[in-house]
Amino acid sequence: MDANLKLEVVRADQLNPNLQTDIHTLCNRAYEEDLKPLFNTFIDATHVLGFLDSSLISHALWMPRWLQVGTNPVLRTAYIEAVATEKEYQNRGFTGTVLKRVAEEIQDFELGALSPFSVAYYERLGWELWHGPLFIRTQEGLMRTPRDGDVMILRLPHTPVLDLYAPLSAEWREGELW
Repeated sequence: MDANLKLEVVRADQLNPNLQTDIHTLCNRAYEEDLKPLFNTFIDATHVLGFLDSSLISHALWMPRWLQVGTNPVLRTAYIEAVATEKEYQNRGFTGTVLKRVAEEIQDFELGALSPFSVAYYERLGWELWHGPLFIRTQEGLMRTPRDGDVMILRLPHTPVLDLYAPLSAEWREGELW
């Protein structure tokens, strides 16, 4: 970790408009698309921001979601989204530093989860790939989702015993389902 990287944890409802713009700009550049509409679906989000001097260079957020393994009780899950680091600062440990801080901050949840940009990258940080089928819970019942993307989980102190090959479901949401 670069000792000059300063981390801040900020709830979405406490972000000032300029910082919101900086986050959107960073994420739009990293994902090469306009993510502002997606950010509007991130209810009750908390951001971890990485700054060098006064410039935002790295970001991740989490929000509460309810994941369910098979027919077991639903798990209060910190779902991580919008992991991004400016291109000129990638491969220097900044993203890992931000994600380690996320992991520290979500210890009261029962589970951490995300859809990874790289399974191998997250495995190095202790995340595990979910191997079972994926579903979204709707008012009509379970809707199977295609495996066009992966889901990974992070075990936390309150995580029960999990079967990574069992079905995993999340509640339906606007935008990206996973």
